[in-house]
Amino acid sequence: MPESLMLRQQLRESINAEIVARTAAHQARLAQVNVGRAALAAGAPGSPLVMLAHGDSWFDYPLDGNGPAFGTTDVIQQLGSLGAINPIILNISHYGDASTDEMSLPKQQRMIQALQDPKNWGPSHGPDAILVSCGGNDMAGDQFCIFLDQAGSGGDGLDNARFAGVLGMVKAGFLDLFDFRDRHAPGVPIFAHCYDFPIPNGVHPICAGPWLQPSLNFAGWTDVAQGTAIVRRALLGFKAMLAELAAVQGNNFVLVDTQGTLAVADWANELHPFPDGFKKVAGKFVDALKSAFPNRI
Repeated sequence: MPESLMLRQQLRESINAEIVARTAAHQARLAQVNVGRAALAAGAPGSPLVMLAHGDSWFDYPLDGNGPAFGTTDVIQQLGSLGAINPIILNISHYGDASTDEMSLPKQQRMIQALQDPKNWGPSHGPDAILVSCGGNDMAGDQFCIFLDQAGSGGDGLDNARFAGVLGMVKAGFLDLFDFRDRHAPGVPIFAHCYDFPIPNGVHPICAGPWLQPSLNFAGWTDVAQGTAIVRRALLGFKAMLAELAAVQGNNFVLVDTQGTLAVADWANELHPFPDGFKKVAGKFVDALKSAFPNRI
């Protein structure tokens, strides 16, 4: 077997093993939860929310800023310790996933397996909510140059027509997720966020990135302030697309507005905040979940 194929196989096996370990830890915590089984089944006040998380690196960040992870890092890890009643979350997210990865056949099969295992949910027979982090990797990365005007061409940096194409792909992923939910977890609300406004300054951990500045430089947008404005316009368009989906009552979808949450000092690199920044984002989820589930978080 070629070395590249062997490495891909090893990566898949490592991811699968990690999900298995997370699932076992989730089931052990659920079994030990200190509330009556009848209260948990009925979703009574004082019983913790039991949820499924599916997403990208904002839900699965293996670093602490830009270095090895020690302690709490991403949104889901932070969320598990926030609120008056700590939620219990089965996290099947994986860093680097685009919407097409998250809604690919293997990942949908993984979600079905998670949803159908009663040990993941106890007497409630399913999650209270599904948390989603999706879309960032469709836009950011080496492909970001596709969506940019060349500097000096008369545009403002973001080619709106081409960018509409990637938004359409992300929208298709969310629509498929809603359909998936209706078939396999009917009635369960979906909560997703819209990231925040990063600074495309080339800062990145040694193991990955940068994800924004190289494409901006390639298109001639070498000033960081110009690049920041371009990325901001892209993310505002992303949020507007999600807001349209959230406005459709039948989608049973809540947009957690996380834009404008992070200060400059909260950003570890071009795409990810430090743990305290992730904690701020997790706080936005707590607010949204409190509104939907009073006295459950």
